Amino acid sequence: MTDIHLVIVGYGNVARRFVSLLGELGGTLARDHGIAARVIATAARRDGYRYGERTVDARSTLQFLRMALSKSVAAARQGRLVVIETTTLDVTRGEPAISHIRTALAGGAHVITANKGPVAFAYRSLTRAAARAGRQFLFEGAVMDGIPIFNLVRETLPAINVIGFRGVVNSTTNFMLTAMEHGEPFDAALAEMQARGIAEADPSLDVDGWDAAAKSAALANVLLDARITPHQVERHGLTAESGRRAAAALAAGRRLKLVARARTDGRNVVARVGCEELPAADLLAGVEGHHNALVLQTDLLEEIAIVQRGGGLTATAYALVSDLVTIARATAPARRSTPARRSP
Repeated sequence: MTDIHLVIVGYGNVARRFVSLLGELGGTLARDHGIAARVIATAARRDGYRYGERTVDARSTLQFLRMALSKSVAAARQGRLVVIETTTLDVTRGEPAISHIRTALAGGAHVITANKGPVAFAYRSLTRAAARAGRQFLFEGAVMDGIPIFNLVRETLPAINVIGFRGVVNSTTNFMLTAMEHGEPFDAALAEMQARGIAEADPSLDVDGWDAAAKSAALANVLLDARITPHQVERHGLTAESGRRAAAALAAGRRLKLVARARTDGRNVVARVGCEELPAADLLAGVEGHHNALVLQTDLLEEIAIVQRGGGLTATAYALVSDLVTIARATAPARRSTPARRSP
């Protein structure tokens, strides 16, 4: 059994659901994966800093994180310390999440994040930092919640080159376009997504296309070996005029979707986010409401599509659990399999 210590930075809704999910899946994780995980420290914007049962006075999250790492040296040396980074996306520079991750890796911890910013702004340098530290940096929850996009390519597509992708990757704008097709006003559609807790805390990140641009940069950096940030993604979001366009497209037997796409162009990667009218037969045209889909374009297997018919807190929290299992598999000593009993 591997006793994993968790330090959670950004103890909001996703992190809290992750902790409750660990409790629900505790028996399965122990039995099937040899994992016993416990939270030893949390850093929350509203609730402050806690280490064990004590509230800690710290000037900043970075100071608290360094303190927590210094108190967990034994677990870090044994590869049993994991920092879970779930702070809010900063679309300007990806901070302070990038600094949190660098500090955690330097302190000997593995890192799991659901924040797309670090992958969109600093994927290459953070991957190098993880390699130097002999630790893992995982981020399955950064795009499409718990759907295994990065694991799919890394673990199951050896010798395949992904040369491009296109997808509907922002739940809020897809729901809004679906609602506006049928005459719902722009503001009312956005308000419903905010009420459900699906829209970003700053809804302009969704509506203006920044969330989709950050996901596009993250996907391009990991899957296409790009070196881009969200600011290098051509970006066109939704406006009140998008509702009229969506209704007109539906009347013509087509669908208006906010499509994120990228493709290798020689040595460069070109990425774009914007509304596109799609034929009704296009897989992305059939993605309704707050559902998402991604189509990977490959050199040998042509197109591979994955559709997410759902999402939300549990899906994102599950991605954190999935990455935790990946770390445990890679770091734990080989487990002996129990020989099957022969029938008498």
